[in-house]
Amino acid sequence: MKLVKTIKELEEQLSELRLQGKSIGFVPTMGALHRGHLSLAEKCIAENDICVVSIFVNPTQFNNKEDLEKYPRTLERDSEYLAQAGVDIIFAPSVTEIYPEPDTRQFDFGQLDKVMEGKHRPGHFNGVAQVVSRLFDIVKPDKAYFGEKDFQQLAIVRAMVKQLDMPVQIVPMPIIREASGLAMSSRNERLTGEQRAVAANIYKTLLESREAMYLNQTIEDTIKEVTDTINSFDGLEVEYFEIVDGETLQTLPEWDDSDYVVGCIAVFCGDVRLIDNIVYHTR
Repeated sequence: MKLVKTIKELEEQLSELRLQGKSIGFVPTMGALHRGHLSLAEKCIAENDICVVSIFVNPTQFNNKEDLEKYPRTLERDSEYLAQAGVDIIFAPSVTEIYPEPDTRQFDFGQLDKVMEGKHRPGHFNGVAQVVSRLFDIVKPDKAYFGEKDFQQLAIVRAMVKQLDMPVQIVPMPIIREASGLAMSSRNERLTGEQRAVAANIYKTLLESREAMYLNQTIEDTIKEVTDTINSFDGLEVEYFEIVDGETLQTLPEWDDSDYVVGCIAVFCGDVRLIDNIVYHTR
């Protein structure tokens, strides 16, 4: 495995590999890797000749400077995990390497980035589109792998690829969970043991709400019940819970208004913000 920190060195290595007819797979991350990230890397390794994983904490997608500063940075440990997994190249650039000049591009995603995460984190998805498009331009992957935990981000990346006509296949990967059901996240490292235990109630409540759907409970009542239940646990506070069309991300009045119904949630556990989602039904 090679650790590369400059665009020039990465492009030289990948250019040579392409001349050899090698396919390139790519997993963009912000580091602080966990089992979910490694599942993306393993799929990438299985489906491509070369697997590149980037580790870059992107400042343009943080609308909270304190959150950016607190984001865990564990390059040495991450490199060991990726080496053991069989990754070929780690790309770990500096901020000035990715942004030698400020990226002033503004993307228009219609309503996709106006709801849920976009509503509560203004500018976040524009920053995501900036960095992912930049990384795609550098790596030029055949396939790129994204986890479904960041459900709205996945929709944004797909829309960006279509807008920019980028020749990359986006491969979604299922959420990897801890034994308790808590969705794996780099932010979980900031949780105490007690907080991890209480945070497991987020997914437990979502699962229970899926049963409510089959009992013909309305979407409005389901949203209220999920929100009230999670808020009843000491240390948890729902920021939003919305039940949406899985393609458009627009809220649904009735369960039958879409063939692809997804519940998306953001919850504060102390000062740590956790997101999760559940598919209610798909046809």
